[in-house]
Amino acid sequence: MTDTTTAISMFERIGGRATIGALVDRFYDRMDSLPEAKIIRAMHADDLSLIRDVLKRYLTEWTGGPRLYTPEKGHPRLRQRHFGFSIGDAERDAWMLCMRGAMEQTITDAAARQDLDKALSSLADWMRNRP
Repeated sequence: MTDTTTAISMFERIGGRATIGALVDRFYDRMDSLPEAKIIRAMHADDLSLIRDVLKRYLTEWTGGPRLYTPEKGHPRLRQRHFGFSIGDAERDAWMLCMRGAMEQTITDAAARQDLDKALSSLADWMRNRP
């Protein structure tokens, strides 16, 4: 018998669907309440329920969980979908502030949280469309 290494997805490492749900809820709660997030909160509709669901589906799939986003929405094309918004350093930083706080509240595995932070930071950097 050979020894095989099975890669564990980020989805599994952080706790699956329940953690993604809590992460997204805490993220938008922080966006709604932090003065530093006002710049990105203004980019969203008053009712955040639809976008909460979309982000939950996206992050579930992006972290290696079930395909919940692409069957409904198609390829994410994140930059293209966000071109209508002016995203620079301040917007990226506000987004990451909300996400980092949400991760602290919901992801107990420090190593997984650090790895996810690194991946989300790269994603947030890539989303900038202005200096």
